[in-house]
Amino acid sequence: MNSRWAWGVVMLGGVALIVAGLVLRSAWRAPRAEAPASFACRADAKKANLDFTLTDVDGKPVKLSDFAGKVVLVDFWATWCQPCKVEIPGFVGLYSKYRSRGLEVVGIVVMDEFANVKPFTDRMKMNYTILDGIDRADVEAAFGPLVGLPTSFVIGRDGRICAAHEGIPTPLPPGSSIEQSIQRVFESEILALL
Repeated sequence: MNSRWAWGVVMLGGVALIVAGLVLRSAWRAPRAEAPASFACRADAKKANLDFTLTDVDGKPVKLSDFAGKVVLVDFWATWCQPCKVEIPGFVGLYSKYRSRGLEVVGIVVMDEFANVKPFTDRMKMNYTILDGIDRADVEAAFGPLVGLPTSFVIGRDGRICAAHEGIPTPLPPGSSIEQSIQRVFESEILALL
């Protein structure tokens, strides 16, 4: 084989790898989508079933129905879930910012050991209600089935489920961190309902 020809094949292969890398890199970025410019709850949206009493991290009973009339972000999560850890700081910020306007954030722990939760919530400075949903098939059936974690629901003041997210929402275009992008998606939905 001619050494010049072999060198050309190697160069062509290198160029092909570079092009493939650029294509994959742009494809990896492509799924990013804008948050809805004007989010609105669909008129035929399903009513959320809030007829449950769960215990919080201090062992006190909490009725989900007590949050009726507020905008409620319900997040199903676990301490071992990496995407859940990415969303939590945004939920802390949203709750701090909009609590006075009628927002409630409720984290329902599933697929975990509840003994892990209190140290985790302290470390993450979680300022919103955290409830034990472990082995509560009734709660999971009302919102699920839960295919993966996190799974989040935004519920309007009238009790309708206005948005649902399996996994983390698609981030916004480049220029902000994934955490900021996720927070903006939830914030746009929440603000439309407050």
